[in-house]
Amino acid sequence: MSPVLAGVLQLLALITALALVHVPLGNYMAGVYSSDKHWRVEKWIYKGIGANPDTEMRWPAYLRGVLAFSAVGVLFLYLLQRLQGALPGSLGFASIDPDQAFNTAASFVTNTNWQSYYGEQAMGHVVQTAGLAVQNFVSAAVGIAVAVALVRGFARSRTGELGNFWADLVRGTVRILVPVAAIAAVVLVACGAIQNFSGIHEVGQFMGGSQQWNGGAVASTEAIKEVGTNGGGIFNANSAHPFENPTPFTNLFEIFLILVIPLSLTRTFGVLVGSVKQGYAILATMATIWIGFTALMMWTEFSHHGPAFEIAGGAMEGKEVRFGVGGSSIFAVATTLTSTGAVDSFHSSFTGLGGGITMLGMMLGEIAPGGVGSGLYGMLIMAIIAVFIAGLMVGRTPEYLGKKIGTREIKLAACYILVTPALVLIFTAAAMALPTPQNSMTNSGAHGFSEILYAYTSGANNNGSAFAGLNADTQWFNTTIGLAMLLGRFVPMVFVLALAGSLAEQKPVPATAGTLRTEKPLFTGLLVGAILIITGLTYFPALALGPLAEGMAS
Repeated sequence: MSPVLAGVLQLLALITALALVHVPLGNYMAGVYSSDKHWRVEKWIYKGIGANPDTEMRWPAYLRGVLAFSAVGVLFLYLLQRLQGALPGSLGFASIDPDQAFNTAASFVTNTNWQSYYGEQAMGHVVQTAGLAVQNFVSAAVGIAVAVALVRGFARSRTGELGNFWADLVRGTVRILVPVAAIAAVVLVACGAIQNFSGIHEVGQFMGGSQQWNGGAVASTEAIKEVGTNGGGIFNANSAHPFENPTPFTNLFEIFLILVIPLSLTRTFGVLVGSVKQGYAILATMATIWIGFTALMMWTEFSHHGPAFEIAGGAMEGKEVRFGVGGSSIFAVATTLTSTGAVDSFHSSFTGLGGGITMLGMMLGEIAPGGVGSGLYGMLIMAIIAVFIAGLMVGRTPEYLGKKIGTREIKLAACYILVTPALVLIFTAAAMALPTPQNSMTNSGAHGFSEILYAYTSGANNNGSAFAGLNADTQWFNTTIGLAMLLGRFVPMVFVLALAGSLAEQKPVPATAGTLRTEKPLFTGLLVGAILIITGLTYFPALALGPLAEGMAS
């Protein structure tokens, strides 16, 4: 079987698996967030945190819950790292330096999981499980909660109430993320991923010295790392490491885990707003971009430009032999079009255009299908922008799902789409203008610029993948990328929740002959075009200096 055919068959198998679970999982999640019943374990949690899950919240109260919970998470994770040297199960590792502890705390609480450290050489079992793994669950649950609040804004009328943040947080964790991750962990263990709390072992000689590996709760961490679109691995090689991702099957299974909840949430959206066709329109938009990016990536990486590529069957530099070009390309697109950031290959070693595709996927806002929750609310914001553009074309007040998109709504949507590009471009410009950050670049020229642009794109978009080649473990990068992650996560949430509150207060507008049918293919095409044009106009100058220049030169 040719490598190209193998890659295509993997993509078809993945699409089939995602299609099979889309309706049941989407319906189940809709039931989770619309139910008025509480499980017994949930009642214990509410009692422990002193929350009343039946109290409805307006958007400012919902936002305060999000920010307060996340602030406590950052503080707890920071202190846990700073005290690691005195904790049991530290494997002899010292406490984490202040700048790196801040960066890591911000990273995992924001669902970014950017790692400027070697996981197996820095974090002990307690920090990995009680700190990082816990945040993998709850940070993902926060993202889903905010998305559900926005959906309620469309579904409700004449009220500013968006539900209860604490109930949404607990239900997302207990009823969705924990069960799915538990099943996934069992599958990974059965396929060869390790799961233990062993210490450091010498496994032999390597280049004249001893080679050491430590164990860990790898399979369970790997499961929620992908299911929650987190991305942070126990080992520095991430999903390229055989302990985390041992076989071609587990590689495809992990891609499935990355995509399954974000894509199924479109069904949840359709059910909650009372029109599954609207959910399918959003799903079609996400799928069009994802499949298009995957096909383009496979084309760039399989294209033969010399004897070495022909012998290897494609651009194999930086890729695992057991996954090949096809599996690596599908994984790279999935992880950068979501907020996952896990990698099974080095994106820096992709072809010039291939590296640009991974970067562009993040620059879109990671909305195809995006992170758990964040992808859905990001896509709905873009749908509002597309409706507004269509309204300007025909000279009528734009409407979406029976809600008028007025001055307040479009201002909030515009602020949302401007925050992340501003963070990326300002921090990149500062790093390139100052002499010290440039010392961290392994390469010069267009590729070196891409290393820094990729780092801030990954951080501000809460992706967490690294281009490789950039030494980001410095005070400058730990601090600035940490700030980019925090601002890129929570400032947009302010606009999302404010928009949800504004929509929920409106009275539904009945559809007329002039209403734009947002469940039709025409709107899907308009939405895809708006996403690509807005992103292109925003980032084209930066892309021209980096991956485009490198790709044209090669």
